[in-house]
Formats: sequence, C-alpha cells, structure tokens
Amino acid sequence: MHILYNIATHIATFFIWLSSLFNSKMAMFVAGRKNTFKDLSGAIKATDATIWFHCASLGEFEQGFPIMEAVKNKFPEHKLIVSFFSPSGYEIKKNTPIADVVVYLPLDTPKNAKRFIAKAHPSVAIFVKYEFWPNYLFELEKQKIPAVLVSGLFRENQVFFKSYGNFMRKALRTFNHLFVQNKASRTLLKSIGIENSLISGDTRFDRVSHQIEQDNSLAFMDSFTENKLCIVCGSTWPEDDAVLVPYINAAPENVVFVIAPHKIDPEKLHKLAQKLKKPTLHYSSLQQQEEASSAPTVIIIDTIGLLTKIYSYADIAYIGGAMGNTGLHNILEAATFGVPIVIGNNYDDFPEASRLQSLAGLFSISNADELRQIMDKLVEDANFRNKAGMIAGHFVNSNTGATAITMQYLETLLQPTP
Repeated sequence: MHILYNIATHIATFFIWLSSLFNSKMAMFVAGRKNTFKDLSGAIKATDATIWFHCASLGEFEQGFPIMEAVKNKFPEHKLIVSFFSPSGYEIKKNTPIADVVVYLPLDTPKNAKRFIAKAHPSVAIFVKYEFWPNYLFELEKQKIPAVLVSGLFRENQVFFKSYGNFMRKALRTFNHLFVQNKASRTLLKSIGIENSLISGDTRFDRVSHQIEQDNSLAFMDSFTENKLCIVCGSTWPEDDAVLVPYINAAPENVVFVIAPHKIDPEKLHKLAQKLKKPTLHYSSLQQQEEASSAPTVIIIDTIGLLTKIYSYADIAYIGGAMGNTGLHNILEAATFGVPIVIGNNYDDFPEASRLQSLAGLFSISNADELRQIMDKLVEDANFRNKAGMIAGHFVNSNTGATAITMQYLETLLQPTP
C-alpha cells in the first residue's frame, strides 16, 4: 500500500504542475514550494534547536497560534518553523512574527520528507487539527522525533475508520500523543486501538478569548455604528450573498451592515455593491473624506486584517461558508464579543456550531426567508438578542484551557534532561 501511495503522490504532483499552467492559485502552490528548502537553509542552522508546526491553512494556523505563542514564551531558545499546505494560509501569514521561518510543505514523497526533516531537525513536530502525511510521519518516527497532534477532530467517515484504511491507521499510530477536541474523537481513536489520546478541547477558544482584551477600536466603525444597530457579515461567499442581499435591501433604517467577503476580488465586490439598494461604500473609499461624508448604510471590507476587530462592534453576526460547501468559517471570533450568531445549514463538520446552537446562542438558516425571520427577531427584540449574545460569550469563556493542557505535555518533551 505504501508503494501505491507514493505512486499516487507522484501522479498527483504531475497533475498539480499541469493545473498550475491554468490556475493562479495552483501556480502559487507550485511556485512557493520551489523556495522551501532554500528558505529553511537560510533561516535554520544545524546547531539550532527548532520546533515545527504544520498547518493546512489559515484556520489551522489560528488554531495553533496559542500553542505557538506559549511555546515561544516558554522555550525562547527554540526557533519556530511553520509550514502550510495551502496558499491561502501561506500568503497571509508568511511574515508572521511568531515564526522564525514560514514555508510551504513540500508534497508528501519519501525524498521530500527526508530532506525537509533533515533541514528542519525539530525537537518536536506539531500537527494542527488535520492533515496526516504518511511519509513525513514515518520519517519522524524513523528519526525518533516526537510527533504531536493538537486540537484534533475525527469523524466516522474518515479513512482511518474504514476497512481499507490500514495504511493511514499505521501513519496515525506514529503520533506520540493526540490531543483531541471532543469525546467522540477519542472514542473513534480507541476503536482502532489508539489509546494515547486526551481530550483537551479546541485551542481556538483560547485564541479568541484573548482578543477581547486587545484594543479593538476602529475610528471608522465608531462613527459608522453611532446610534445604529450593526450587523457584521463575516467571511461571506456568493451563496451567503444570495440570502443576505434581499434582507439588507429591506432592512430597517436604524440597521447598518458590514460585509467582509472571504475573498477580496474587486470585480465580485463591485457586482455585490451593485445588487445593494442601500448606500454602499468600500472600505478603501472611506479614506477619501468627501465620500466618507455620504453616510453609507453598508460598508464592504476590501482589505484583510480588520474583521476580528470589526466583530467587537457587532450587535449580530452572520458568519459565512455554511450556505454552500466551502466550510463554515470561525464563529468564535464573533462569539467571544457576546454576539448572537447566524449561519447557513451546512455545518455538520463543525461541532462548536452544533453546541452553540443547542444552547440558543447560534441560529441556522437554509434560505432568505428564514434569514429574514431570525434577523427580524434579533433586531426587534433586544432581550432576545442580548440573551443569545450572552450565551455566545459564556460559551467561549467556559471552553478555554486547551493550550494549558497541551503545554503540560509539550514541556515534558522539551525540558532539558537534568
């Protein structure tokens, strides 16, 4: 099976290269990996002590960040290597100050795994939530380098739990320890004979809980939301726009909206603005004083890095991704500010959403009419809105602590032997 996996990986490599000739994202995927070993050699010396974090994309980076921060504070003599599989994660975080070097992870071939680990030579390799690359895991095991999974989340439909999943189960068993988010994940691991797991919770709760302690003020939001009720629509996709636009166009005069699309595509943002009947401006236009005085009802955010702070101004938050199949985005960034959450109905793979819905701090909709009904109730009934927001805020506060649990174990790996 290992041989077949390696053959499939080489075939996939060819098709990825071929698609890069026609797809800009895949072109970044291919081009970025050409510099990985050069970047590692430039940042990491043979004598350096290092810790390697691997994140699939941006969401996993945010999930791993509290542990990166704790490791950096506890073991400042170690250099941090952060690798990404996805261009969307790498491009946004390639200059993050938490890491000493940020690279693309080369595709999972035995040669790449051996070369990468030789150059990185980590004291421990930490994989965040998803992505289990067999050749990397087998090479780590061969070199007796501990591998740890943090904020892991397993589902019954994954290959590990299928009759034909023996090869991937073998890779999973190379982990020295697996920290998982919930009891269901630990039960699944036990069902295939993996006992070295612990329920730690989700480190994203730790990440977002610290945000409320930061300075989240934004001058343009101060004036925009004054004496208004603010609905923030974060990380939206076209499927979300389809249900949001009718509501926005018919919303009461005292309600203002911020739309922060997941992808900043000028042409698509322009088309979105054309569908809106309310006075609408792009964030970049607010820099021009004469346009800023036109008192918009809708602001479309056409830059990155502001959404987390913008959530602090929200009275209600709509979080995108679950109206389609792209995946629900982080609901906790808004919930930490005590904001009721509205999402689409495709969120089965996101247990935090199911839990918050069961507590009545989150509401799921499947069409524009359902969105209008719940938004009308949240807007018109302040007691209902405030109670749902209080539930959301408490939900975050009561689920912190995963970082501390994980760090107790990592300290036993990284503390020098007396």
